[in-house]
Amino acid sequence: MMVDVKKGGNIVISGVGGQGTLLASRIIGQAALAAGFDVKVSEVHGMSQRGGSVVTYVRYSADGICSPVIADGCADAVLAFELLEGYRSLPCLKKGGLMIVNEQRIDPSGVMSGAETYPGSIAEKLSLAGVKVVTADATALAIESGDARAANVVLIGIFAAYSGIAADVWIDTVKKTVPPKALDANLRAFETAMRR
Repeated sequence: MMVDVKKGGNIVISGVGGQGTLLASRIIGQAALAAGFDVKVSEVHGMSQRGGSVVTYVRYSADGICSPVIADGCADAVLAFELLEGYRSLPCLKKGGLMIVNEQRIDPSGVMSGAETYPGSIAEKLSLAGVKVVTADATALAIESGDARAANVVLIGIFAAYSGIAADVWIDTVKKTVPPKALDANLRAFETAMRR
């Protein structure tokens, strides 16, 4: 699957508060803008300060974007920072779309309290959904790069390899967007993931 850079892309980013979903949406949006696209970025819902689900949309197009919202079944790609969040975002993807999912599991509060059970076999369910699924232990790759918090940039690096936007645009955007104290580890994480 290749996100069609002539027309643009509809990207859903889903995760849990504190995983860097908002930074990821800024990086993707800024890279698309630097590549000459019209861009809209929107935080749809979330409790980012309380460990709740966070979903952001990034839409970019050479023809202009009117709304930042992506309807169900219209996303070209989903970047899921956690397995269950990927499963929850599956209805957003169009058939044949790209699901990039971190293998990390973070139990929601209902599971931690014992009131709910974490669903089993999520990776298998995703693989049967008629979409291209790319799984990665983004957290482990980020740790190897020097900063566990760079897992979001690992997922961006994987997406960048499919996006058609030039690698130097992505690298320049990471340099401009990531705070200086975390930049070296994030660049290593991005470059490792893009070559994966």
